[in-house]
Amino acid sequence: MARILSMIPKSRGGPTSVVIYDIHALQERFYFGDDVLPCFESGIPLLLQRLRQLPDADNVTIAFPDDGAWKRFHKQLQNFPMVVCAKVREGDKRIVRIKEGNPKGQHVVIVDDLVQSGGTLIECQKVLAAHGAAKVSAYVTHGVFPNRSWERFLQNGSERSAKGFAYFWITDSCPLTVKTIANRAPFEVLSLAGSIADALQI
Repeated sequence: MARILSMIPKSRGGPTSVVIYDIHALQERFYFGDDVLPCFESGIPLLLQRLRQLPDADNVTIAFPDDGAWKRFHKQLQNFPMVVCAKVREGDKRIVRIKEGNPKGQHVVIVDDLVQSGGTLIECQKVLAAHGAAKVSAYVTHGVFPNRSWERFLQNGSERSAKGFAYFWITDSCPLTVKTIANRAPFEVLSLAGSIADALQI
């Protein structure tokens, strides 16, 4: 994909700008050619803005589902207490455990770059609730949700294991997802439009 995007013809002002939000594999930033100008941005400022609006904004703890998410995002969220989870293998099962941090009594927000099936987020939610989190929410920049997997998170859905999500924030980077989850709790969409305009200096 990076090679394909690198073939975009130069614009009148020089290399075409390509704005990329929370790139999934950090090394991919080096795959672009010299004929485009990749701009690497993050949706985390949108999350921070939304967290400041919460009635319990002073009681928020950030959780990461694995070390990769921690490496990617912890510097942007260092003003919050943190919990880091890890997946461990027990026989044929992969179980999520808390590696460090304490969620007890906190509104814990799980942060990651993308979600597909949502299984890891649900397992994180379970373990955080079991360790005393007052409530659990989630933020992902890219809500991919193939095969309508977002239905697992509906508060009135058939799968009750995810009932504990107070909020589930995504950006509008995946417009088909946004169209299907509109006005369905616990989902809220944070628009990238202003951030993209700023990145492109429009």
